[in-house]
Amino acid sequence: MNPVVHFEMPYRDGARAARFYTAAFGWQTQMLGEAMGRYITVTTATQDARPGAPAGAINGGLFPYKADWPAQHPGVVIGVEDLAAAMARVAAAGGQVLGEPMDIPGVGAYVAFMDTEGNRHAMLKPLMA
Repeated sequence: MNPVVHFEMPYRDGARAARFYTAAFGWQTQMLGEAMGRYITVTTATQDARPGAPAGAINGGLFPYKADWPAQHPGVVIGVEDLAAAMARVAAAGGQVLGEPMDIPGVGAYVAFMDTEGNRHAMLKPLMA
């Protein structure tokens, strides 16, 4: 089973979005800058928020909205052990892999995909996997 390990949401104004999630929910944000595509990481929990449940709290990030990219909507990132195999499974199950995997320094290999319902999500093979 491959777990959800991260979520992502687009923003149109990064500073505004960071202020909103900090003020509304107490999330911690870190703006990564131009070298990392103006991505903003968000920490929603430092430990699992469900007492007695197995570990599973996830954090996420915000990415700049790009009108010429498909499906600029919130999505989840699913952790996988073998990215090439997972990409093949997505295609075989009727989904569509969007582009080629990219390496995220210090994190792992990442690629987005569309599911059969038109939802944009992504897969990540963490460096430590």
